[in-house]
Amino acid sequence: MKISLIIPMYNESKIIEDTAKCLSDYMSSNFDNYEILFSDDGSKDNSAKLVESLDLPCVRVVGYQDNRGKGSAVRHAMLHTDGDIRIFTDADLAYGLDVIKRAISMLTENEGASILIGSRNLGKDGYEGYTFIRKLMSKIYIKVLCFAGRFKLSDSQCGFKAFRGEAANRIFSKCKINGFAFDFEAIMWATRLGETIIEMPVKIINHRDSTVRPINDAIAMLKDVRRIRKSIKSNKN
Repeated sequence: MKISLIIPMYNESKIIEDTAKCLSDYMSSNFDNYEILFSDDGSKDNSAKLVESLDLPCVRVVGYQDNRGKGSAVRHAMLHTDGDIRIFTDADLAYGLDVIKRAISMLTENEGASILIGSRNLGKDGYEGYTFIRKLMSKIYIKVLCFAGRFKLSDSQCGFKAFRGEAANRIFSKCKINGFAFDFEAIMWATRLGETIIEMPVKIINHRDSTVRPINDAIAMLKDVRRIRKSIKSNKN
């Protein structure tokens, strides 16, 4: 079984070398067959060159020249790998490393499941270390998505998710959203295609300043949700 670990990156030169080394050590110590893909979302710094210069085994950089959004970076990598299980997480390793092995174990044990999503709402410590405002905004986003998109799972916006390879191909070949709602789109398509989704409790271990703009991003997300619902409704396959 091949594991593909995807790291979307945009202007991450301050941390990306440490991230690459840390992931390389972890993956080589725990898995025999794996690759780590750094998906460059048109970085303007030298993030891609820094990763490539390390010349780490089973590590490669994919991506494109123009900045499109995290959704595009994740989608691009998902469709440019042949991993049997494909995981994406943030460049700052916000959820730590233990989640990788736990997610693979859960998917392996639940043979009928094709997708695993991390959830900060399943454990009491899921939002540990969050500021009050950031925690409030996160929960509001999720509630809005639940209402607007008829979403029933506990956390669509968690930055850690795992997919079986065939499910990833089916889902991400249909996805189009590049912004914050890309996770939601993937889950909506998964539901439409009859995929089975399971959840796993996670918590933020490494905190850094949020780039979310509460009002503007909420409006953009709702627009994307309408586009997603329209696209899925019109799909005949």
